[in-house]
Amino acid sequence: MPDTPRPAAALPAHLQALQTRLGHTFAQPLLLTRALTHKSFGADHYERLEFLGDAVLSLCVSALLYARFDRSDEGDLTRVRAHLVRQDTLHRLALQLGLPELLRLSEGESRGGGAQRPSILADTLEALFGAVYLDAGFERAREVVDRLFAPLINASTLDVWTKDAKTALQEWLQGRKLPVPTYRIDATRGKAHEQVFVVACEVPDLGVSAQGEGTSRRSAEQAAATQALADLMALPPERTRGARPVVVVRKARAPRGGAE
Repeated sequence: MPDTPRPAAALPAHLQALQTRLGHTFAQPLLLTRALTHKSFGADHYERLEFLGDAVLSLCVSALLYARFDRSDEGDLTRVRAHLVRQDTLHRLALQLGLPELLRLSEGESRGGGAQRPSILADTLEALFGAVYLDAGFERAREVVDRLFAPLINASTLDVWTKDAKTALQEWLQGRKLPVPTYRIDATRGKAHEQVFVVACEVPDLGVSAQGEGTSRRSAEQAAATQALADLMALPPERTRGARPVVVVRKARAPRGGAE
């Protein structure tokens, strides 16, 4: 059918590395190339794949939540899904996959910071899900989504997702008699009307520091709190009973640049 290109030549090393991170090798590599192509670059861009990938993502995440929170009602599951498939989460996962370096953008869009724009990165990730679906079917697409989202879901409780992340993190710490986290702006990027904030969330007593990005300071703080809480919940229980800083948890990947 028109949306399914024929196989192309072997992919370059940086795209092969992306396939490894996704856990899927494309039988039709042009689908992968299309998923990484912004409309500013050319007519064969990712928007139709994004439309398809949005539906694939919603169903796959719904299935994960249905299995993980088997006693929760429809309302709670819907709220959790909304948190998981929103732009902030997709943007963070896109950064983990290294998508900014792989996007195909026009020269003007690239100079304007398009490769770091959260909306473009979130759309590209959805397009990749759509591309995997067309390349290998729903089951393989589900495996790719599970690979990225299952760690977020399995390390969480329902309360984490039905509250905003900053509140959930503060309550988690207070419940263990630990000080509240601190937040600081590490960097800002982009033009005044398209700024991206990079915020660090730190829990010094446990040696945890995480970064988050967003189009406002508030959304960046929420993203950083989400990452910090996920890192804390992944620690062994004995590490969180005391306040001795024995662990340094990785920071969520965020590009350098900008001002303090």
